[in-house]
Amino acid sequence: MFGYIKPDTPDLLVRESEQYKAVYCSLCKALGKHYGVVSRLTLSYDCTFLSLFVLGTQPECKGYRKGRCVVNPLKKCNFCNDSTEALHMPAAFSVLSMYQKLLDDLHDSGFLGKLRSVLLMPLAIRPYRKACRDYPALAKALSKMMRQQTQAERDPELSLDSCAEPTAKMLSLVFTSIAEEETQKRICANIGYFLGKWIYLIDAADDLEDDLKKGSFNPLIATRKLTKCDSEQQIKEAKESCNGALNLCVSQIIASVNLLSFYQYGPIIGNIVEKGLPEMQRMRLFEKEKTT
Repeated sequence: MFGYIKPDTPDLLVRESEQYKAVYCSLCKALGKHYGVVSRLTLSYDCTFLSLFVLGTQPECKGYRKGRCVVNPLKKCNFCNDSTEALHMPAAFSVLSMYQKLLDDLHDSGFLGKLRSVLLMPLAIRPYRKACRDYPALAKALSKMMRQQTQAERDPELSLDSCAEPTAKMLSLVFTSIAEEETQKRICANIGYFLGKWIYLIDAADDLEDDLKKGSFNPLIATRKLTKCDSEQQIKEAKESCNGALNLCVSQIIASVNLLSFYQYGPIIGNIVEKGLPEMQRMRLFEKEKTT
């Protein structure tokens, strides 16, 4: 996951904004407790969204308390009471995802990406091994996803759907594990599936220009046969076609989220899927173009 799943902050109530920050800081605390100080570097908005789902399905809200920020001790933050164990799984997922990302960069990135991975890998290996022991099924699912991703991207008859499928299936399993009742499991599986597809596609669209310059793999480049010599109009058309696929994913996510009842954080989750995801598409696909 890459930090694309954020709320549309101006549309949140002040109370909701403070609650979101409390979950974010609580996930940071859970990372530190379970996997050490270094693991806090893996903290992301995407795993915060997963944390909202985990806490939102729990019937009891245990309130909040003030505490000191670990990164900046002069700053006070809100934390969710007794959330460290509840957020153990999102913390493990954050650590496992970062390790797989470092492995991927080690094989497929340019010189600077590989150098960064080599430097960070010794710091990531210990938290990764502990997360594997804590959640072996989750670690196995992520490892399998990376293998399938590599196979899909090397397929001569690849498509956007086939490339996004491994990420979609992996996140479907992750979100399914949150629910307990069978109907909820099916709904959460659908949310995870289309969210995984959305993440893969928006990352591809976001990196399109950079991948063209570097000659790196990108499903939009491969499926539309783009080259460095192609015009800005052709690149724009590729992004617009991707935007259509992203809109379909968002519509499926919204429809599924509306079928769930959350004990808490429902308005924040609704804000993220209904306004945050479309806003992120606009910023990454079209505002970025204007800036460039």
